[in-house]
Amino acid sequence: MRSATDLLIQYAHYHRDRRNIATHFFGIPLIVFAVGVLLARASFTVGGMTLTAAWVTAAVVTVWYLMRGRIDLAVAVSAATWLLVALAHQVAGGTTGEWLAWGVGTFVFGWVLQFIGHYYEGRKPAFVDDLVGLLAGPMFVTAEALFAMGWGAELKAEIERQAGPTHVRDMKQPLASH
Repeated sequence: MRSATDLLIQYAHYHRDRRNIATHFFGIPLIVFAVGVLLARASFTVGGMTLTAAWVTAAVVTVWYLMRGRIDLAVAVSAATWLLVALAHQVAGGTTGEWLAWGVGTFVFGWVLQFIGHYYEGRKPAFVDDLVGLLAGPMFVTAEALFAMGWGAELKAEIERQAGPTHVRDMKQPLASH
């Protein structure tokens, strides 16, 4: 089991261009929201309580984050996930067309933003090499938001020591091999 620090460093190697990181601040929450919308209609009852696949998925993901060794970061990314899933349930109850429009529409738009960012990065998304990148992405944008608020200076320094500082890639220069 890789630690949060190791996962963030690995993810950061694919995300050093500031424009790419900026697109991820919007794209990743949209994708998490969209998955919540699409899973919100699958429900079942356990002990008289109705659960949806979205809530169960949020719970499983929360446990995964808690097992990465950074409780502070796990709580923050899990809180963001639960908020997005709660919002997703608000729009999932409409007509089938509305549900699909919200779910598929935000999913596609979120991924379009991701791929625009990776155009600037000049590098494929992290999940192409490791599917865990799909879970590391929300943790990464949460960490980046917290870094901007002054949290986790040591963690940020370790990420930059191993993955390098963020920058704006000169699009006229050929890509260095990664």
